[in-house]
Amino acid sequence: MAEKLYTLITGASSGIGRACAFALAREGKNLLLVARRKDRLEEIKKDLSSKFSLDIKVFGTDLSIVENINSLFEKLKGLDIDILINNAGFALGKSSIEDYDWNDFNQMIDVNVRAFTRVAQLAIPFIKKTKGHIINISSIAGLEAYEGGSVYCSTKAYVKMMSKSMRIDLAGTGVRVTDIAPGAADTEFSLVRFKGDKEVADAVYKNFVPLYAEDIAETIVFALNRPQSVNLEQIVIMPTAQAGATRIHRELRMEN
Repeated sequence: MAEKLYTLITGASSGIGRACAFALAREGKNLLLVARRKDRLEEIKKDLSSKFSLDIKVFGTDLSIVENINSLFEKLKGLDIDILINNAGFALGKSSIEDYDWNDFNQMIDVNVRAFTRVAQLAIPFIKKTKGHIINISSIAGLEAYEGGSVYCSTKAYVKMMSKSMRIDLAGTGVRVTDIAPGAADTEFSLVRFKGDKEVADAVYKNFVPLYAEDIAETIVFALNRPQSVNLEQIVIMPTAQAGATRIHRELRMEN
């Protein structure tokens, strides 16, 4: 009897994580969905269960607390996981480093660095067993620094470098590692960064067509579906209108 394989997605309650859940459900993948907001995960599970015959488990877990990650993986013991989408992360605030809220720095480091690393570390034994695939979500911000992004850019550069280090450490195991680096994507990202200020968040994506979470999810599915002998190490995904972290061509449009 074939083993039942699962895809583990962190930050699955919204944005890229949520889009990945739907995209991989269409691929017939059983899902382990992790996020702080369990109510949203339950809604996603209900929606997917009405459309697909899959095994979907949800875990309301605050990944900023390392002990919670340890407990999560205790619950996952005995399951066969062949895909990890290490997606949980966010930006909080945007100002010059000397004016930044220290608590904002700490929250980004807790999730984007500590949680990212601990999830990867505990998932790797599962992924090695199945010769699976690790997808790490970094950002164009990990390739190019920008004003007001000191710690966020640094955390995403960390994800980029860790992805390469994982590739080296896991060479010969059959495990593939892919770093996905999106540009401007219209998700909850800016709303979270600007702490609920919708006007400021919406202005980030004004007068150009940004990426959407589904664009990232489709690219992840593409990477996963390459032959086992092919590893796409890094994919930078940008809106056509964006040529760099801060180089966005905006076109004014007259409203009728």
